[in-house]
Amino acid sequence: MDYVQQRVAQEAAKAEGASDSSSFFTPLNIVILFLVLHATYRFLRPPPPPALPKEEPAIVFRTFTPRSLLPYSGENDMPVYLAVKGRVFDVTRGRNFYGPGGPYANFAGRDASRGLAKGSFDEDMLTKDLDGPLDTLTDLTKDELEAMAGWEERFMEKYLVVGKLVAVGEEEKEE
Repeated sequence: MDYVQQRVAQEAAKAEGASDSSSFFTPLNIVILFLVLHATYRFLRPPPPPALPKEEPAIVFRTFTPRSLLPYSGENDMPVYLAVKGRVFDVTRGRNFYGPGGPYANFAGRDASRGLAKGSFDEDMLTKDLDGPLDTLTDLTKDELEAMAGWEERFMEKYLVVGKLVAVGEEEKEE
């Protein structure tokens, strides 16, 4: 029995000496240490560099006829263009207003000069004959011309001019 008691005492002494150093490395303490280190890293790491906004593709200034402007109504993922006094504006950023379903949607892909001047969104304000001459707007009153000039100024401030609107047959002369 002395041997057994001696052996138990040795194991107890060994466990007491080892318990001081091995008690720190329990699975729970290792997990807590990992969480503290991870939280410290997340708090102290430098922020990622800011992402630069995507550059819009370059737009080439071109000449449009009423018929060639028509597809640019915002449908089928096309940009939204409209013309005012012969200038074609890219109003794609204002798709909520000028694109499909917007309050000014009937102006998309069209010459909006007369409708904007008269403050009317009716279809009869748009040119019916896409292959005919452009609307000369000579019958507009002074107030209507001022209203149209205000719209044109607003478009010049907010949107890019991407081209000019000419009558069919004049596009070759202009280029």
